[in-house]
Amino acid sequence: MSTTSATLPQSPTAIYLDYNATTPVDPEVFAKMEPYFKEQFGNPASAGHQWGWTAGHATDKARMQIARLIGAKPSEIIFTAGATESNNWVIFGLISKLREENPLEPIHILSSCVEHNSIMRALEAARNLGVEVDFLPVNQYGQVEVSTVKNSIKPHTKLMTFIWVNNEIGSCNPIAEIAALAKEHQIYLHTDATQAVGKIPVDVIAEGVDLMSFSAHKIYGPKGVGALYIRSKDPKVQINPLIYGGGHERGLRSGTLNVPAIVGFGAAAEIASRVQSEESTRLLELRMFFWEQLQQIAPGIRLNGHPKDRAPNNLNVTLPKIRSENLLPKLQKLGVSTGSACSSGAVSVSHVLKGLGISEEDAQCTLRLSLGRWTTQEDLQIATEILRKALTES
Repeated sequence: MSTTSATLPQSPTAIYLDYNATTPVDPEVFAKMEPYFKEQFGNPASAGHQWGWTAGHATDKARMQIARLIGAKPSEIIFTAGATESNNWVIFGLISKLREENPLEPIHILSSCVEHNSIMRALEAARNLGVEVDFLPVNQYGQVEVSTVKNSIKPHTKLMTFIWVNNEIGSCNPIAEIAALAKEHQIYLHTDATQAVGKIPVDVIAEGVDLMSFSAHKIYGPKGVGALYIRSKDPKVQINPLIYGGGHERGLRSGTLNVPAIVGFGAAAEIASRVQSEESTRLLELRMFFWEQLQQIAPGIRLNGHPKDRAPNNLNVTLPKIRSENLLPKLQKLGVSTGSACSSGAVSVSHVLKGLGISEEDAQCTLRLSLGRWTTQEDLQIATEILRKALTES
């Protein structure tokens, strides 16, 4: 049962197990958002009347709620359209700032081979701007080794960007240890924490993070809104804007604020702060139960990612010689993700699974199963039966 008071109607036979892709908006969150679509429709930038004041107070409250969830100051939270924008902003905003300060100084960025595509592709584009980028290998669990990072630092390394919790396999990176190394060498550390916030304890000060990206729709808030945490002290981080215009968000990110979505983001953060500990324990117990069930119906099934140091809601599994694309037609009542995707007639295998050393053949036999706030043990029993039947018929 959910640890929130609100309930979400579900079909008794169709089971959603793709919470890493997106989450439903919590009914409690939607209730907080609704007035800002209708009665309270003001623009926070309109400071001369009550409609603008009301909207401004609402976004200020949301900023406080989100900051509290991650251990930051409200002034360190800048709203964006999502983690993809935040990730791009960190990379290109920092490059721009560094070149503005010293046009001739080379720039080196460290990342890993299993980052989210919004980091991978942004860094590939940064190479076209003359930036040196190294994508570091990971261990068998998809984690970045601190020793690998240490041995890869160069005199002109300016930024490290490593995902906190991998979006596909759920493994956690040693962010605090990497942050300590970055601080020792006066290098900025950015982390894409989209799959960490709301699932595991996140404290940007305790962990030593300088910049952090995350999104509302992964924590039962609305789509189309996210945030970038920018440290204001020890060190004070400065990056140039990615979007210019009317000077919103203290001149860092122009554009009229999406007030209903921001209010929803704040409400979702407040709920996460309240239920995270209990919910993480519940999800871990469900994940362990589900893993035991899967091993019974699919002997030889393999877990990808770290067996323990992983998000509590994530199972990424490789089935024995059964291609997921052949299973999917039999899994129409089960919401899951696969380890490969078909694009323009060609099968594209996950770069994360490749980074783990998983063969292309095995990657095509892989499923990501992610649990969430409304997942129950009964749901997982139904899901197990759906999978068992599909495996039997394959």
